[in-house]
Amino acid sequence: MTGASGPDAAASAAGLPGLPDLSGRTALVTGANSGIGLPTARELARYGARVLLACRGAAKGEAAVAHIRERVPGAEVETVQLDLADLASVRALGEELPDRLDGLDLLVNNAGVGMIPRRTTADGFEMQFGTNHLGHFALTGLLLPLLLRRPGARVVTVSSDNHAKGSLDFDDLGAERSYSRNGQYARSKLANLLFTRELQRRADAVGAKLLSVAADPGTTATNIGTAPRWVTALMGLFLQSPDKGAAPSLHAATAADVTGGGCYGPGPKLVTPAENARDEQSAVRLWEISEGLTEVRFTGLAESAR
Repeated sequence: MTGASGPDAAASAAGLPGLPDLSGRTALVTGANSGIGLPTARELARYGARVLLACRGAAKGEAAVAHIRERVPGAEVETVQLDLADLASVRALGEELPDRLDGLDLLVNNAGVGMIPRRTTADGFEMQFGTNHLGHFALTGLLLPLLLRRPGARVVTVSSDNHAKGSLDFDDLGAERSYSRNGQYARSKLANLLFTRELQRRADAVGAKLLSVAADPGTTATNIGTAPRWVTALMGLFLQSPDKGAAPSLHAATAADVTGGGCYGPGPKLVTPAENARDEQSAVRLWEISEGLTEVRFTGLAESAR
């Protein structure tokens, strides 16, 4: 902390911890126009990072940029177009950014959908699994060369304590035989944690200076579901604010004591995921299936030693 003035004072007023100086660092936050993504992007910019807000819609992205600049004068923020439910959009961003950036210090896989009726992505994947896991899996793989150019780069993937209720039916990951809104959301959040751990294992296997970390925001009032506005407003009276929900992500993204492969929850503090998220064989199998479904390979990382 630098005292009672400056960025730390503003962060404290929002109920957030102070962050280290991030000047010279570049971050990309998916779903940065709402929910916990917006305060995550805002606070990274407040402490000096150049922040790319990866958003589906241009208008909402520009509104988020205006919001951040109003609260953080001089913030270095810009939008990039990304629809995680369309692998063509993910690939387009993966091709665009190397022409704009010489490296990427931080990727926050934050965007998500939850508890929705069964729908499919542009590529035919079940929407929750396809967006929350496969979209971020592909994005991380495509941006990996930029991340590896910056020793100590981090990938923060937002999960949920709902992962404990999730299961992986590898013969029906898209829940075509039996669909549950909550069950498929839990599956996608379980996949996020397994991905986090397997990415770290593969980075360690080749000595890559990359940290892969998960964050659990806790029960937060966001618009991730499909509830009417009045329900969302009512939730805001009883659930923590998006600002407080962003604290674990910000800690995972910047704290010096973060452990690769770990998950950081409310506090923020290191939490132990449920047993299903610590199954190494499931993590390897999910990785291999995800590579096949997305046709994205993590060039530069070891193949599974299993």
